[in-house]
Amino acid sequence: MNTSRNLSFLDRYLTAWIFAAMVAGVLLGWLVPATVPFLNRFSVGTTSIPIAIGLIVMMYPPFTKVRYEELHEVFRNRRILGLSLLQNWVVGPILMFVLAIVFLHAYPEYMAGLILIGLARCIAMVIVWNELAHGDTQYAAGLVAFNSLFQVFFYSVYAWVFITVLPVRLGLPSAVVNVSIAQIAQSVFIYLGIPFLAGLLTRSTLLRAKGRDWYERHFVPRVSPLTLIALLFTIVVMFSLKGEYIVRLPLDVLRIALPLLIYFVVMFLVSFYMGRKLGADYSKTTTLAFTAASNNFELAIAVAVSVFGINSGAAFAAVVGPLVEVPVMIALVNVAFYFQRHSFATVQV
Repeated sequence: MNTSRNLSFLDRYLTAWIFAAMVAGVLLGWLVPATVPFLNRFSVGTTSIPIAIGLIVMMYPPFTKVRYEELHEVFRNRRILGLSLLQNWVVGPILMFVLAIVFLHAYPEYMAGLILIGLARCIAMVIVWNELAHGDTQYAAGLVAFNSLFQVFFYSVYAWVFITVLPVRLGLPSAVVNVSIAQIAQSVFIYLGIPFLAGLLTRSTLLRAKGRDWYERHFVPRVSPLTLIALLFTIVVMFSLKGEYIVRLPLDVLRIALPLLIYFVVMFLVSFYMGRKLGADYSKTTTLAFTAASNNFELAIAVAVSVFGINSGAAFAAVVGPLVEVPVMIALVNVAFYFQRHSFATVQV
């Protein structure tokens, strides 16, 4: 099946846009020396104001799409909800933590960036992958809403435990990063809490004022491109601030990409198998698999930049996330159809 034809022009070439933004940023910072001093003028402490604005704008559209009013639908099948919780908030974080230690224990900040990606459950692009693979749209919306709320309240605790506490317990003092839970909580509130509240208020207000049909057909399509535009803007600024550093270390991208590739594939296959064994139909099994395998790289980037700084290895590792995830997820859509043909004989694409 040709999945690319179902994507918008922007989404279809997302990997190319991200790569182009990275290249543009590197060239800008490398060939135009005045770029870095100019951007640093718009900073408060370790926070770059342009990047902060880009990250908040980037997170806003996904929250306008979440159907908070349908959250109760997730709780109707408690077995599937329990499996989703296990996949997203136990298996996923632990698997990424293990991969980060195995592959990046000698690079503490890269390791931290990878862990932040593993902890940030997807609330945006998973809707795209799920729709392409003919998953259960309503159930996906419910899981996205649930994961959104869970992240708002628990991401700070998870990040503190997996980045600061667990490495010490495992005898990895070189991997310890001095980050307090207050720092992470502040970052999560700014970059997740603000767009979350803005999205919730926007949806509740406009649904009452204009109705669902207008909201879904007119408002959402208009604000959706802001996510990619803001992401590309943020990547250009981030990479321009460290262009020379990136040029010297091209192999680091591959070093970070390998555990990410393993993570996405393993999470999808394991989650699909678990959903099938539980007796879920194809649409719900597919939704479970993509929800578990996808990650909210926007949040990971925001927290990495806010807590570790724009020039940190953690921020660099977080930016590599979408570059790997997009092509892998598109490939996994076709894997889902393969499983449908061979494991769900009564359901046709």
